[in-house]
Amino acid sequence: MASIHDVAKEAGVSVATVSKVLNDYPDVSDKTRKKVNIAIELLKYQPNVVARGLVKRRSWTVGVLLTVPFTNPFVSELLEGIKTALENSGYDLVRLSTRFDDPTYSFIKHCRSRNVDGVVVFGEGRDNKSIQELVTAEIPTMFIDTDLFGKRAGYITTDNANAIAMSVKHLHELGHRKIAYISGTLGPAVANLRLDGYREGLRVCDIPYSTVYLEVCDYSFDGGSKAARRLLALKDQPTGIVCASDMSAFGAIHEIEKHGLRVPEDVSVVGFDNTYYAEVFKPGLTTINQNIHSIGIKSIEYLILMIENPAYTPPVITEPSNLVIRQTTAPANNG
Repeated sequence: MASIHDVAKEAGVSVATVSKVLNDYPDVSDKTRKKVNIAIELLKYQPNVVARGLVKRRSWTVGVLLTVPFTNPFVSELLEGIKTALENSGYDLVRLSTRFDDPTYSFIKHCRSRNVDGVVVFGEGRDNKSIQELVTAEIPTMFIDTDLFGKRAGYITTDNANAIAMSVKHLHELGHRKIAYISGTLGPAVANLRLDGYREGLRVCDIPYSTVYLEVCDYSFDGGSKAARRLLALKDQPTGIVCASDMSAFGAIHEIEKHGLRVPEDVSVVGFDNTYYAEVFKPGLTTINQNIHSIGIKSIEYLILMIENPAYTPPVITEPSNLVIRQTTAPANNG
């Protein structure tokens, strides 16, 4: 296996010059840099990552904190985006575990003990004190769907309110007037914004808002099923249901069919995420596409920008969304 000394000898330069090229120092001429890179390629030299990290004070690893089950299709698609962004970046990924139930636990100390250069966080609310520490810490952080930002922390989310309003408008255009909403657990910004979108969508369509048609669950299949059961128990059942996730939409459809009703002939359902399962589910789920893969990619790309440029201003990004119409919505059956 070739060493850095072999590269220096092949390129006709000093070991220090090779080190400067490997660590992107600016005071190396293009001609010399080219000679060193040719020697590296010729000798198939593999730089020592640990030594490189000591020079740049980096570990070349980023941590990811996910408190949502990996079985959730949103998480699997998000991780695919993160994987895509990391493939040619030079950085490796470390999954960070937590002990938030331990009052003496410090997530910041945990990150430092793992020597990660930056962190991506998804699934934790802004009220978590351990997470809030990241806002004022020096560890570059990208939050996904958590509206926290600071000197070294940014976040990325979807245009949540407009997306839900779009769903309500779609059902209204199909003749639905009794439109219910199965929300995620209220409190976090994402859930609150989606509820705001539901109310705004009703207002624009001149439909009165009523809490009778509002149910709250945990974004899961079981939660959506139970929420739909309560809505179907109403004397004046909804003809259209907007859900805050694809999984709760699948649960709602399951419950509707258990009641002997048909989707979309009797009840139309709209989801939120456009996960892979939305397309293969039968009937195909009409849902909001929130570009999950792109969110994963951008969370890493912006995190690396913060890691490599301490003066870089952390971004606040709102990804656009669009409605994907499939087979779970149809004209209202008002008979």
